[in-house]
Amino acid sequence: MMSSNSLQLESEFLEEENLKKDLKDRHIQLIAIGGVIGVALFMGSAQASKMAGPALTLAYLIGGIVMYFVLRALGEVAVENPVSASFAGYARVFCGPLTSFITGWNYWYQWVVLAMCEISAVGMYMKYWSPDIEQWIPALICLAVVLIINLVSVKYYGEFEFWFALIKVITIIAMLFVGLAMILFGLGNDGIATGFSNLWSQGGFMPFGWLGVAKALVMVVFAYSGVELIGITAGEAADPEASLKSAIDKVFWRVLIFYVGSMVVILSIFPYDTLPKGVSPFVMIFEKAGIPYAASIINFVIMSSAASCLNSAMYVCGRMLYGLALRKEAPAILSKLSANQVPANGILLSSAVCLIGVYLNYVFPDSVFYYMSAITTTGCMWTWSLIMYIQYKWRKGLNKEQVANLKYPMPFYPYANYLVGLFMLAVTLGMGYDHDNLVGLYVAPAWYGGLYLLYKLFKIGIVHEKADFVIQTKCEQPPL
Repeated sequence: MMSSNSLQLESEFLEEENLKKDLKDRHIQLIAIGGVIGVALFMGSAQASKMAGPALTLAYLIGGIVMYFVLRALGEVAVENPVSASFAGYARVFCGPLTSFITGWNYWYQWVVLAMCEISAVGMYMKYWSPDIEQWIPALICLAVVLIINLVSVKYYGEFEFWFALIKVITIIAMLFVGLAMILFGLGNDGIATGFSNLWSQGGFMPFGWLGVAKALVMVVFAYSGVELIGITAGEAADPEASLKSAIDKVFWRVLIFYVGSMVVILSIFPYDTLPKGVSPFVMIFEKAGIPYAASIINFVIMSSAASCLNSAMYVCGRMLYGLALRKEAPAILSKLSANQVPANGILLSSAVCLIGVYLNYVFPDSVFYYMSAITTTGCMWTWSLIMYIQYKWRKGLNKEQVANLKYPMPFYPYANYLVGLFMLAVTLGMGYDHDNLVGLYVAPAWYGGLYLLYKLFKIGIVHEKADFVIQTKCEQPPL
C-alpha cells in the first residue's frame, strides 16, 4: 500500500509558506460558488441569448460539465499537494519554469482584468439610484473597501465572501421558485401558466445552430471563470483534503441548478429575442410577479455580486504574486507578509493596477465591461487548458498502485482531458465569429508574447532551476 504522504510535491519555497490557515469548510463552500456567480448570470444572459437562443441552456450545461472536469483534475493534484501556488506551482514540475512564469502572471492578469469588470459593474448599477453620478466614483469607492477587507485578515475575507455569496444564492433560489410559479401556475400572468413552449416556439430550440452555441460559450467561460479559485484556497484551508473534495463535489450541482435552471426559467417566461440588453432578466421576472421594489432589490444584489467577485479577485491576485515571488519569478518584496499574515504588498500592487479600470470607466463607461470580459475569457482558457495538461502529465507518471490509492482521482481520464481540449477550440471559434469578443483574441498574443520576452530578457527562473519541485513517490512494499 502507499503511505499517507506518498504523493508529495516539495520545493524550497514551500517551507516559506506562512499563510494563515483560517479558511473553514463553510468559507470554501461559499467561495467556490460565489466566485462563479457574478454579473455574467444576472446581466450577461440577455446578451448571450441573442447569440444562441434557447440553446443557451445547452451551452451552460456543456460548460458546466467541462468546468467539473477541470475542477476534478485540479482536485486530484491539489488534494495530494495543497499549496497556495496551486496550478502555477505544479506547472513548474510538469512544464518547466517558463510555463510556470507565464501561468502565474497570466492568472494574476486574468483576475486583475476580472476585477476591472466588477468595479465597472458597480459603477454602472450605482447609476440606478444616482443617475448623475460619474461611473468611476462608486468604482473607486468599492475598490477601496475591498482593499481594506483583504488587508485585514484572510478570516475577514472569508466572512465577507461567505455572506455576500449567500445573498446571491438566496436571490437565485427565490427567482427559481417565483419563475416556476409563473410557468406552472400563472403567477403574475392572470393565472395563465406560461409553460415551457418559448424554449422551442421561436424558431426552434437552436435557431442559430451550433455556431450560435459556440458564440455563447464565450459568455459561459466568462461566467464560470474563477471556479478554479478553489485550488488557491488550499494553501489557507484548515483541512484542505476534506474542504476541497466537498467544495468540488457540491459546486458542480449547484452551478448546474443556478445557471442552467435560471436559463430554463428565464427563457421559458420571456422569448429570447425580447430580452433587452442592459436590463437584468431577474428584474423582469420579479416585476412581472408584482414584487415591490424588484428593480432596487436586484440592483443591490448585482452590486453585491460584483463586490463579492472583486473581493475574490483581490484575494487571488495577492496569493498569486506571493507564490511568484517565492519562486523567484516576481520581485522579492511581494513575498513579504504583513503582521496579519496576508500578502499585503501583492494586494496593494493589484489594487493599484485596478485603478486602470477606474480610469477606463471614466473614458469608456459604456464599453469597458464587455471588452474586459472578453480578455478575461482568454486568460481563463489558458488556465483551464493547463490544469487539464498538468493532471494528464501527473497521472501518466504514476504506476497502477499509486493510481489506485489516489485520494480524489478525476473520472474518465484521459477522455475528459480530450473533451476539454475540444471545448477550448469551440470557444476560440466562437470568439472569432463575434465582433465584441475579438478584442480578447487581439490582446492575448501581445500579452503572452510580452511575458515570453520578459522571461528571456531577465532569464527568470533559469538561475533558480535547482529550486524546482521534486516529485516524490514513496511506495511501501506490499507484505509477502
